[in-house]
Amino acid sequence: MVARSIDEERSARGLTVAQHLALKMLNDVGPCSQEELSAQLRVDRSVMVGCIDGLEDSGLVRRERHPRDRRAYALTLPPNAGPALAEAEAEGGGPQLLDRTLGALTAAERRTLTRLAGKILDVS
Repeated sequence: MVARSIDEERSARGLTVAQHLALKMLNDVGPCSQEELSAQLRVDRSVMVGCIDGLEDSGLVRRERHPRDRRAYALTLPPNAGPALAEAEAEGGGPQLLDRTLGALTAAERRTLTRLAGKILDVS
């Protein structure tokens, strides 16, 4: 729900939450497979396919043969991905949008929500 709310706010201006996170991770760790990216970001593989397809269509990600596994592809960032990521970060990619999304909650309610969501995620 939070991701959807943020995506709606950002859709007119740029990247979805998943796309932003994918670019950020690729920027931080370098080339990796779509499967690795999906696992690390805890994004369902079917969702990740659409996310990466959108980034590739926008020219922000390239699929290249994986250097150690010719059956797989590695996702890499072309030079123009840096400015797009910087712009997404400047727009308040995470905390600011999350603050607006959860603005109706008190600080105590946010802590409770975080604790409960963490508990649910640990179980699954």
